[in-house]
Amino acid sequence: MSAPLDTHHSDRHIERRLAAQPSQDGDGVKIKRLHDFGGGLDPFLMLDELGSDRPDDYIGGFPPHPHRGIQTLTYVINGGLTHEDHLGHSSTIEAGDAQWMHTGRGIIHSEMPLTDHHGLHAFQLWLSLATRDKMSPATYRDVKAAEMPQLIQEGTRLTALGGHWQASSGDAIVGPLDALAGQGAVAHLSLDEGASFTLMSGAPTLLAYVFDGALEIAGENVAAGELVRLTEGDQLSLSSQDGAQALLLAGTPHREPIAHYGPFVMNTEAELQQALRDYRDGSLTD
Repeated sequence: MSAPLDTHHSDRHIERRLAAQPSQDGDGVKIKRLHDFGGGLDPFLMLDELGSDRPDDYIGGFPPHPHRGIQTLTYVINGGLTHEDHLGHSSTIEAGDAQWMHTGRGIIHSEMPLTDHHGLHAFQLWLSLATRDKMSPATYRDVKAAEMPQLIQEGTRLTALGGHWQASSGDAIVGPLDALAGQGAVAHLSLDEGASFTLMSGAPTLLAYVFDGALEIAGENVAAGELVRLTEGDQLSLSSQDGAQALLLAGTPHREPIAHYGPFVMNTEAELQQALRDYRDGSLTD
């Protein structure tokens, strides 16, 4: 005789809210930024939203610069970005595409924007690498929109960039990016007017960033430009009266010290100073 199905679920609720703040990066690119380098979003560190229909806000792009100790994930809604790095990678992503970069011990790269008739709208997410991986070899990968599976229900579309995602119906998809730090998972959720969706996720860290419209998360209204962290549990209710879009982020915390300076994220101040010395003497990427 088979065991009875476990039908008990624990609802997740909002435990923290963060509002995106206007900022600039690269060559004067105007962005909205959310960050917590104190471990409050572990394994995630920062989320930048680039969005404008005015080329002067972003056309300078991000000239060559270094990184060590993190992964970056860039996802484009409109427009595009061209990536080049010291390893010889050169590629362009456009609407619906993503780029994943494992910086490891060091990478020097540039990202230059492209535009379409909607201007530029993109995101860049930073994930902290575990201590054991911070000095690993750098790697890079493009993922095209056609490679990303979608979970479609009435009025709802969830696109999986990476990781495992499941609806209360039992339908599940797995995104192509399978090496995100901290067992990371990233998805793009779109809800039509009046639609609702129940996500099944027991990930220790679960975040939602609303970037279009307003989303009801666990019964509370979350406006565009807000990121929320959810309590523990395994079930999350999402709905929208007028339609909304959000990024969903799930992962497992490293629970390790974080030392941050500019483009470097290590575990100690001594490691940060070493990264700076390595960059200055040209050995960062050796």
